[in-house]
Amino acid sequence: MARATIQDWTDSIVLLKYDAHREVKYLVYRENDTHYLEVCEPDDTHIHTLELPDGMKLDRSSYEVLLRYVLLDVVAA
Repeated sequence: MARATIQDWTDSIVLLKYDAHREVKYLVYRENDTHYLEVCEPDDTHIHTLELPDGMKLDRSSYEVLLRYVLLDVVAA
C-alpha cells in the first residue's frame, strides 16, 4: 500500500450557516490510486475522511470548499 501526502495538515476556519464557523485541520493524501481528504478537530479528533473522485486534483481553495461540504452536508446529516 503506497501512501503519499499531497497537502500536509493545514489549519482552517470554515464558515458555516448564519455567521457560524468551525475550526478544523485537514490532510490531503493519496493511497495507491485513490485520493482522500481527511478532516480532524484541532485536537486531532477525527471528523470524516472523504474519498475524492478518481483524477481529482485541486488547489487549496478547492479543498476548503470541500471542507464546508463535509461539515454541512456529510457530518451534519
